[in-house]
Amino acid sequence: MRRFSVLAATCLLVGLGVGYVARDAGLRNSSAQPPAGNGVTVTPRPLAASTGSPAPVTPGAMVALPGLADGLLPEERVSMAVYEKCNRSVVHIATRSLARDSFLQVSVRAGSGSGSVLDRQGMILTNQHVIDGAREITVSLFNGLTYPAVMVGQDPATDIAVLKIDAPADQLVPLDWGDSNNLRVGQKIYAIGNPFGLERTMSTGMISSLNRQIPSRERRTMRSLIQLDASLNQGNSGGPLLSTRGELIGMNTAIMSSDGDSAGVGFAIPASIMERIVAMLIENGRVIRPTIGVIRVYETEEGLLVVNVVKGGPADMAGLQGFSLVTKTFQQGPYRYEQSSMDPSTADLIQAVDGQPVRTADDLLAYIETKRPQDAVTLTVVRDGKKRDVPVILGRGE
Repeated sequence: MRRFSVLAATCLLVGLGVGYVARDAGLRNSSAQPPAGNGVTVTPRPLAASTGSPAPVTPGAMVALPGLADGLLPEERVSMAVYEKCNRSVVHIATRSLARDSFLQVSVRAGSGSGSVLDRQGMILTNQHVIDGAREITVSLFNGLTYPAVMVGQDPATDIAVLKIDAPADQLVPLDWGDSNNLRVGQKIYAIGNPFGLERTMSTGMISSLNRQIPSRERRTMRSLIQLDASLNQGNSGGPLLSTRGELIGMNTAIMSSDGDSAGVGFAIPASIMERIVAMLIENGRVIRPTIGVIRVYETEEGLLVVNVVKGGPADMAGLQGFSLVTKTFQQGPYRYEQSSMDPSTADLIQAVDGQPVRTADDLLAYIETKRPQDAVTLTVVRDGKKRDVPVILGRGE
């Protein structure tokens, strides 16, 4: 059974086992001799174009590869450049919240996660689950200075939150936003965060897949996620996913794991989604979503059967029909009584929106949420056995 874990964790190192490899343990036998120098003897092979015998090499000496005078590979230079550019933009978020145990006694629970500096006004990006229920939030910058944070806005549906700290502008190093719309599988990526409270730790890997879907804590489906194989652990939540240009292309949010630790399958929210949500959180403190005004549907193999709609809402104004209430009167002797039932024969069957097939309520909702209030969409419905298009002007959700 697959298990998805968010990456925020209690920031305590007590009881965290750190294993070290014992030198020569179990590797040395009675006939082994200690190596000379630093334990590495290198005899280079002559190049194909060279003549004569190769120059002698002193045992234990370091031999640089051609074109690598300082011993660094080009990909190492890229990794170092990304870290140098971005590590000061990653913050450590610590939270304190109240919790009740099985004996109903209140205790203080500490939590930890990661975040990114958005601008020099002190806006901080993180996951909503990192700060969910927190009574106290503090943000630590790269220089070790810690500031109390206030909530600007949060959106549980997308697991995105924006905080604000009152820090001097010269201590805030914002990340550059990247384009997540043109990512490709196999592209090299970097993650920086605070796994187990170890601040500004970088791991690297590649994009394993795109447009992944996983269930959210809100029993919704998180869509269009980036799957990656970089090592992510508890405390990485809210940290940035970076391109080789050192640009923010995603936010690390969850892993697939049986024990809560990294198994090489992580997920990040793409920058294209974050930009839209962050702008609304900063402007309004919440996400203002469009609404179509459909209250309930039945999912069938042919489409979504409308049960009922909001009276006066967008779907109702467009003439969308749900179940009808049928009331029958019965007479039994001197007594007369009424019995009501729902008749599905009058209900519209939604099969597509703007030409895109919808098979679940989540499909319909996910598409509607890509729009804005007052946008127009066209529903393809079956009514009385005939297919027709119904234009709907989306309303403003509260």
